[in-house]
Amino acid sequence: MESRAFRNPYPDYEGPASTQRLFDSAGNLTSDFIQQLQSKISELLQQMENGLIKGDETDCTSYTGWAGIALLYLHLHNIYGDQSFLQKALQYINKSLKCLTGRVVTFLCGDAGPLAIAAVVYHKLQRTQESDTYINQLLQLHQSVVKLNSRLPDEMLYGRMGYLYALSFVNDQFGTEKISLQYMKQICDAVISSGEKLSSRKRVSKSPLMYEWYQEYYVGAAHGLAGIYYFLMQPELGVDQDTAVKLVKPSVDYVCQLKFSSGNYPPCIGESRDNLVHWCHGSPGVIYMLIQAYKIFKEERYLQDAYDCAEVIWHRGLLKKGYGLCHGPAGNAYGFLAMYNLTGDKKYLYRACKFAEWCFDYGKHGCRTPDSPFSLFEGMAGTIYFLADLLQPRKAKFPAFEV
Repeated sequence: MESRAFRNPYPDYEGPASTQRLFDSAGNLTSDFIQQLQSKISELLQQMENGLIKGDETDCTSYTGWAGIALLYLHLHNIYGDQSFLQKALQYINKSLKCLTGRVVTFLCGDAGPLAIAAVVYHKLQRTQESDTYINQLLQLHQSVVKLNSRLPDEMLYGRMGYLYALSFVNDQFGTEKISLQYMKQICDAVISSGEKLSSRKRVSKSPLMYEWYQEYYVGAAHGLAGIYYFLMQPELGVDQDTAVKLVKPSVDYVCQLKFSSGNYPPCIGESRDNLVHWCHGSPGVIYMLIQAYKIFKEERYLQDAYDCAEVIWHRGLLKKGYGLCHGPAGNAYGFLAMYNLTGDKKYLYRACKFAEWCFDYGKHGCRTPDSPFSLFEGMAGTIYFLADLLQPRKAKFPAFEV
């Protein structure tokens, strides 16, 4: 732990007296804290823009490339309503569209992200023809995704769930069923078939659905079981209740059994080291699966496990790896916001605000500099995204993942 995270220097929530400077009794942020957030957003945006001048011109992805910067500006437009942010989103998504690879189909690491973001940006610019063109290009990938004999994995970063998120993102941003839910159901059906097949073939566990990536049975949100099960428990994506109860629920229960005594989760099945507290591996990603399981199956034990995850994040979530979404306090803080929006407990809003205060001192803690220091998932853009989301905590969702 000591080698990967800083000791949390903040006192924990002790009731309204500890939050007066941050928010009122109804959870409304104070004007002073809002001003701090907005000031830091403006400052970091300028630093990011200066840094992007030297960026990799060939990275189209949402994870570390131009599409991620476009998504940030689209997010800022959605929050502030400022057209200049929409124009910035257009500028960056057009850079991304020039370097699509045709090799990966997901939102974060493939072509689906740029295409989905482009469809939304052009829609908001009321340029319907271009928007529809990008939606059609996005849907042209569908057949290869649902094909069961392909080598496509099922996880978020490079697999079927990463493509599914792109379709869901379009519908969410359009505010209507722009893409038929039948497309999403077919993807979920393919993922379930894939999971049943591997479970019966490998017999690695008692889980009726099992998934692997690069010959490892990952547990977390990015490459593993928790991220896949989270999507399979979304009723609006087409998984029927019978399948959820018979296949998804016992699979979720299998993940729950993997919990360390600390409340954290291993990165892979069979891993005994309790050292990763990231969105991609560990409690900060597993918490979303647990919250969704509690919503769907109404069993208190899932909520209790989510509480345990939140404690792990609070004590071990100020990471030395950086400030970003995938493995940093900005991404880890979304777990608090998810718990706040589930329970209404002000403790979790307080904790998210304290992680934001840590981010106010961006670059001053001696963290490692990420390979893509200004990107959405590794770097500064992700921190800006989180600080902007905190302005409207009841609407906050972990980007490119939470639905």
